[in-house]
Amino acid sequence: MEVVEEQSVHLPDGQDARVEGEGPAGESPKAVIAAVLANIAIGIVKFIAAFISGSSAMISEGIHSIVDSGNGLLILFGMKRAERKPDLAHPFGYSMELYFWTLVVAVMIFALGGGLSIYEGIERLIEITPDTKLGDPTLNYIVIAISAIIEGLSLRVALREFNAARGKVKPLRFIRDAKDPSLFTVVLEDSAALTGLLFAFLGTLLGHITGNPVFDGIASVLIGLLLAFVAVILLRETKGLLIGEGLQADEILKVKEIVESHENVTNCGRVLSLYLGPSDLLITLDVTFADSLERDDIDRTIDEMERSIVRAFPQTTRIFIEPENIGSTTKSARRLQELTDRA
Repeated sequence: MEVVEEQSVHLPDGQDARVEGEGPAGESPKAVIAAVLANIAIGIVKFIAAFISGSSAMISEGIHSIVDSGNGLLILFGMKRAERKPDLAHPFGYSMELYFWTLVVAVMIFALGGGLSIYEGIERLIEITPDTKLGDPTLNYIVIAISAIIEGLSLRVALREFNAARGKVKPLRFIRDAKDPSLFTVVLEDSAALTGLLFAFLGTLLGHITGNPVFDGIASVLIGLLLAFVAVILLRETKGLLIGEGLQADEILKVKEIVESHENVTNCGRVLSLYLGPSDLLITLDVTFADSLERDDIDRTIDEMERSIVRAFPQTTRIFIEPENIGSTTKSARRLQELTDRA
C-alpha cells in the first residue's frame, strides 16, 4: 500500500470533553478534599492516643492517616497540574501528570505507610519482655470509634463518586479499566483505613483481654501489610496508564462501525488509540474514502466522522486520519494536497 499523504485532523475549536470547574477527568475533587481533611484530623488524634497508651498499632494508624493526607494532597496537585494547556515543549498537554503523581502516591503508601508500620510492629515485638505492661486502652477505643465514623463518612463520599462513574460495571473490572486513578485511589485508601482501624481495635482488645502485648505488635504489622497490598494495586494500575492504554476491543469495533457507516467511506482499517489523560484520548484512523470524492466532500466527511466519534467517546480530544486510497490517481492526490494546505 502506498500512502501519499497523512491527514491530521484535530477537533474543531480545541474541543475536549472536560467539564468546566472540574479536574482533567471530569471528576470533582471533593472526594479527595474530604479524605485529606479527615486524615489530617484523625492522624493528629491517633498520635496523641499512641503517646498516652504506648500502642504500636495506634502509631501505625497515625502514620497511615498522615501518609493518606499527603497522598490526597499529591492527587489534588496532580489534578491541577494536568489541567495545564499544551505548549511547544509539550504539544499534547500535561494530562499524564495525574498518572505520574498517582505513581508517587503508590510509592509513598508502600514505603512510608507500609514500611514504617511493619518496622514499628516488628520493633514492638522485639522489645516485648515479661515485664512489658500495656497502657490504658480507653483513649484508643475512643479514637478508633471517632476515626471509624470520620473515615466512614469520607468513604461514603468517595463511593458515591466511584459508583456514579462506574455505573453497572463491577468494581474490580472498573478499577482495572478506569483511566482516572483519582476515582479509585481514595476508595482504596479509605477502605484500607477502615480495615486498619479494625486491626488496631482487635490488637488493642485482644492485648488487654489476654494481657499479652504481642497482639498490639501483630496489629501494627498487619496494618503495614494492608498498606503494602493497596500500594501494589495502585502501582500495577498506574504502571499500565503510564506505559500507555487505549480503547478496549469492543470500543475499537464501535469506532470502526461509526466510520464505516458513513456513505463516503468504503473501509476503516487500523484504529490506534492512547489515553494521554483521563479525558484526553487520541485516536488515529486508517480510512479508505470513495475515489469519486471532491475536496469539499472529503472535508465534510471528516467533520461528520469527528462529531460522531466524539458523541460516542466524549473523552476524545484529537483525531488523526490517514487516507488509505488517496494517491491512487493524480487527481485524488491533488485534492488531498489542497485540503492539507488549507488546514
